[in-house]
Amino acid sequence: MEQLSYIGIEGVIGVGKTTLARMLAAKFDAKLIEETFEENPFLVDFYKDPKHFALPTQLFFLLERYRQLQSLWHYDLFNTIVVADYIFEKDKLYAYINLDDRELTLYEEIEQYLRRNIPNPTLVIFLQASPEVLMERINKRGRSYETYITVDYLKKLTEAYNYFFFNYNKSPLLVVNTNEIDFSKPSEELDNIVEVISKPISGVQYYTLKRELF
Repeated sequence: MEQLSYIGIEGVIGVGKTTLARMLAAKFDAKLIEETFEENPFLVDFYKDPKHFALPTQLFFLLERYRQLQSLWHYDLFNTIVVADYIFEKDKLYAYINLDDRELTLYEEIEQYLRRNIPNPTLVIFLQASPEVLMERINKRGRSYETYITVDYLKKLTEAYNYFFFNYNKSPLLVVNTNEIDFSKPSEELDNIVEVISKPISGVQYYTLKRELF
């Protein structure tokens, strides 16, 4: 059970983080922490005009994520499982893509100060998908503030995420390619993933879809 005490789920926009987080929280009767995109008052303006609204958008997310993950200190992680649909480090990935050099200097000073007070997950699940699949899923869910997202932007995010997790070593890491997995539809893959993460994971492990051979 110690392996499962704090699970962070990560991946690019549209990959299925929140859906999987809710499912795992229900499976393990866990405390669920979700990002609150809709509460960011700068988000719509950012997608329309990234250059002018990147910094306030990023700082709002940074502080909100900090406040949410600070709540982990109020839980006994030896007896309580927490599932979050993000990890704190993800914030910097977006900052490096969207902020200019001056903005990034300010951002990094704040981020480094806050990061010291956030616990590391005991397991991170990194969900991958191609930019084309991500674009299809984003269009399908039809959020109005996401209509300005482009495939090129998703490609930049995908590259940033892949590079970050290729070098990630703060927690055990399970990598799941979701190009052929849609967590919003009934599937045995959820049970398979639960089986995998219920056992000790060290280093980096890759989840492989279980397919019947005919």
